[in-house]
Amino acid sequence: MWNKVDKGEREIAKTADGQHGVITAAQLGALGLSRTSISRWTDGGRLHRIHRGVYAVGRRGLSPHGRWMAAVLACGEGAVLSHTSAAVLWRLLKPFRGPIHVSSPSPNGRSRRSGIVLHRSPSFAADAHPLQVTSRESIPVTVPQRTIDDLRGVVPPYLVRRAIRQAELAGLHLDDATSSQTRGTRSDLELAFLRFCARHAIPAPQVNVKVGRWTVDFLWPKQWVAVETDFFDYHRGSVAFEDDHQRELDLRRRGFTVRRFTGAQIRNHPALVVADLGEVLGGETDPG
Repeated sequence: MWNKVDKGEREIAKTADGQHGVITAAQLGALGLSRTSISRWTDGGRLHRIHRGVYAVGRRGLSPHGRWMAAVLACGEGAVLSHTSAAVLWRLLKPFRGPIHVSSPSPNGRSRRSGIVLHRSPSFAADAHPLQVTSRESIPVTVPQRTIDDLRGVVPPYLVRRAIRQAELAGLHLDDATSSQTRGTRSDLELAFLRFCARHAIPAPQVNVKVGRWTVDFLWPKQWVAVETDFFDYHRGSVAFEDDHQRELDLRRRGFTVRRFTGAQIRNHPALVVADLGEVLGGETDPG
């Protein structure tokens, strides 16, 4: 036979399980645990303080989802995962080290929290709020469109572009204006590559062309040549960079010759890039 204490512990465990292993002090209080009991449970290792007023139940180690949820709960009512953290949750960007980004509609409260970057977003309030936030895997989060909007100016342009691509591939809803950025020149760095081609008499490529489910940076369709420009050196260390091997493999299976150039190669070794492109395009280029 179980008593009220047993029932309370079960409810605490159930609540934490639904929140990726974390719970707030307010929730503990609502389930019958006093401040004294919370302190006792913490001292005894049954609760582990993650942020002020937020605890992990049973063990300190949390999954990424648990850390995200703890950060959201620590920032109060209406707070949601946002910016780069939201992009990782939506699988628009690769995981990376750094603080967790959370947005809150409240202009009040603590502005500094260890391990959290808190963004004040009054636009989340009132009627606009339901249009910009949702829940993914039980974590309150900005919708994909708002997530991408928040990335602008925070990460380099190529990462915004990558996030848009991933959202499109996943079938996530984006505004037409955002989706259109996968057509035409999408960043100043891509424009720099077009100028590089003109300067060295390289035939002008098509820009950001759909090939199957992929969007290729630059394409010479008659020559079956595709070029990807990875400018990860533009803001090295902001996120972990990984080549999209699957895209290259698919393009090669379709018969395309694929070349990948970095910003450093184009700036520092232009003659080598020109020679490489001249070889695969089968035409004359000007290495000068």
